[in-house]
Amino acid sequence: MESLGKYRENIINGPIGKTLLWLGLPLMLVQLVNISYNLVDSFWLSRYSEIALAVPRQVWPTFMFLNAIIHGLMTANLAIISQLIGGKRYEEAHKTVSQFVTVSLSLNAALAVVYFNLRPFVFRYIVQTPPALYEDVLGYSGVIAIDIVFSALTLTYSTILQSIGDTRTPAYVNLIAAVSNFILDPPFIIGLSINGTYVIPPMGAVGAATATVLARMAGLVALMVFLNKKYPYLTPRVTRRLEKEWVFTSFKIGAPVTLMMSSNSLAFMFQNALINQYGEYAATAAAIGFLLMDLADAFLWGFTSSVAVMIGQALGAGLLERAKKIARLSSLYIAISTGMASIMVYLFRGFFINIFTSNPLVYGETEKFVSLFLPSLPFFTLFFIGMSVGRGSGKTLFPTIIGVIRLWGIRLALGYFLSNQLGWTTIGIWVAMALSNYFSGVTMYAWVHQGGWAVPLFKPQGEIGVYGVSNRSLNK
Repeated sequence: MESLGKYRENIINGPIGKTLLWLGLPLMLVQLVNISYNLVDSFWLSRYSEIALAVPRQVWPTFMFLNAIIHGLMTANLAIISQLIGGKRYEEAHKTVSQFVTVSLSLNAALAVVYFNLRPFVFRYIVQTPPALYEDVLGYSGVIAIDIVFSALTLTYSTILQSIGDTRTPAYVNLIAAVSNFILDPPFIIGLSINGTYVIPPMGAVGAATATVLARMAGLVALMVFLNKKYPYLTPRVTRRLEKEWVFTSFKIGAPVTLMMSSNSLAFMFQNALINQYGEYAATAAAIGFLLMDLADAFLWGFTSSVAVMIGQALGAGLLERAKKIARLSSLYIAISTGMASIMVYLFRGFFINIFTSNPLVYGETEKFVSLFLPSLPFFTLFFIGMSVGRGSGKTLFPTIIGVIRLWGIRLALGYFLSNQLGWTTIGIWVAMALSNYFSGVTMYAWVHQGGWAVPLFKPQGEIGVYGVSNRSLNK
């Protein structure tokens, strides 16, 4: 238990800025590693075909739709586990971990089977994938169905470690997985020949999916080994007994997030359909543009999880004012950092675009997308900080509502109106996407600073002073 207590003390009593960096830098590395999957896949797919790099972006929203349940569970259990550890309730944390792993494994195994069988209908009639991409999309999604299980368990084990405050172990493991993906991508995508004979034939998009699944499996095994070795008292066990209180709390916190994630994924499917009506070149431009957005907001994704952990443990310890201060300062720090990264990406946008395409039509469309969308990323940061605050505190309903309005009301409805009704074509889609970030960022910023979310899920135990904690700690 000593290591749990050490992490807890650093998180609830350490300087906010320093603690944010201590937790966030490894998570930023994890995000950069995750981005590297997409970058490496896209680079080699662009060498296989000028439009093949659009394939993963076609599949991603459908994958996330079925992965929405694990994101709800992940959100709920990050709040539960981090607050239990913040309150020194380690035995209850262990029970939660076992239930979390059991449900994650069972649900996502079933969802993988459903996804595999439904994907032809989804890509033909919902996403409306361009004919030139359809067969590659079908092959890629068939292999990536396996990753529904591996990805869910990777998120589960990473969430457990992050709730403790150990963000470095997931970073190291993801680095191992990324290196595996780097090595596997070229032979599986463009083939490997010896003396003119293919040992591994060129597989294009299917090869990219195969490399991703194998790399993810290696990372998952490493995560399981590290958790069992470093924190044996939190080693999960598959259990048939699910406590009613855990099920209720997980549903109460996680259901809004699952609803938002599934709603978001559907919205992204329809957004792809909206873009796809302008052909495979528009779809490819969007795929390249989002790669550049991922580079700009890597800082955001790395630090939002650390915000959730810090707020969760602060609330679990009864440090309400500290939790509010964490939310305010992190909004400032991360928005500024994302803005600086956006400027760098904008200045070098031409270089990045040229890496993935030499087609002038694709280049021109990507340039329009990046120029319109990139300035909105700091506001996207504010939206995601609000999401992290909701996840750490367990107050997920309001962020869910804003997330639904952001995508369905602005990105889709307004995007359709501007592109189809006003005749702005793809420009209308890119403008609506940018406006959705401005709206959600400003709205979530106001909610975070209002502070009504700062209420613990559990009554703190064993401390003194206001809400059961010392006045000295409250002033940290």
